[in-house]
Amino acid sequence: MAVNHSDEFVAAALKVAEAGRGAGIPLRVLGACAIRIHSPSSKPLLDQMSRSISDLDFISTGKYESKVTPFFTQLGYKPDSEASKYYAHMYGMLRDRFKDPNTNATLDVFYDKLEMCHTIDLSKRLEVDFPTISLSDLFLEKTQIVKINKKDIQDTLVLFREHPVSESDQDSLNSKYISHVLSEDWGFYYTVTTNLRNMTEHVRTFPVLSDSADAIRKKIDQLLQIIEAEPKSFKWRMRARVGPRQKWYKDVDEVSMGPAV
Repeated sequence: MAVNHSDEFVAAALKVAEAGRGAGIPLRVLGACAIRIHSPSSKPLLDQMSRSISDLDFISTGKYESKVTPFFTQLGYKPDSEASKYYAHMYGMLRDRFKDPNTNATLDVFYDKLEMCHTIDLSKRLEVDFPTISLSDLFLEKTQIVKINKKDIQDTLVLFREHPVSESDQDSLNSKYISHVLSEDWGFYYTVTTNLRNMTEHVRTFPVLSDSADAIRKKIDQLLQIIEAEPKSFKWRMRARVGPRQKWYKDVDEVSMGPAV
C-alpha cells in the first residue's frame, strides 16, 4: 500500500501561504490540499477513501508574478523555468512551476484565473479566504471538470458533508455567488449541474459516507434548485438553444492540464 503523505503536503502548503502573507504576496492553496485544510473533520474519511495528495498548487495575482520565483527560491524550491516558459509559449498562460528538491514533488503557481474545462476568474476573489481559495471557488474548481474522476467526486462530496449551503462565503458554499457565475455561462452551468446530478447517485458508492449520504444529497438538491432559479443572462439563453450539440468546454490537454488534484 502506498504511503499517504497528505499531512506533510498540508503542512508545506500552510507554511508557504503564511510565508507569502508575511512577504506581502497573496498565495492561496488550490485542489485536494485545500479540501483537507477546509474540511478537517473529514480527514479520517479521506484517508479511508485513500484520497491522497501528491503535488501542491497555489494561485496568486499577475501583479506579483515577478516576486514569486525569488520567494519560492528563498524557501528552498527549485524553479522549473522550462515548464514555465512552455505554458507561456504554448498556451499564453502565466504559470510558474517549482520542484521540491527533497521530495521531487511539483508545485505550481497560477495567476488570476484557473483555465481548465472552464475558466474561473479568481483575480478579485483571493481576499475572500485564507489560506485557501474560498469554498465556493473550490467547489467550482472541482465540478468544472467534464470528465470528472473519482477523486474530484470524493472531494466535492466532502465539501457538501462538512459545509452548509448559504448566501455567505463564511465557511460555506455561497449559493448566490455560484449561481451567478453559472448564470453567465451555459457551458459552465451544464458541466456543473450534470456533475451534481450524477453525484447524488455516487454518494452510495462510498460506504464511509453512508452516515451523511442523505444530508449530502439534500444539500446538492438545495444548490441545484438555487442554480436553476437564478435568472440567466442573454448570452446564456442564446447558448442554451444550441445545447450540447456543440462543444461547450475546452479539452484538458488544450490548457495543459489544470491544477494537480
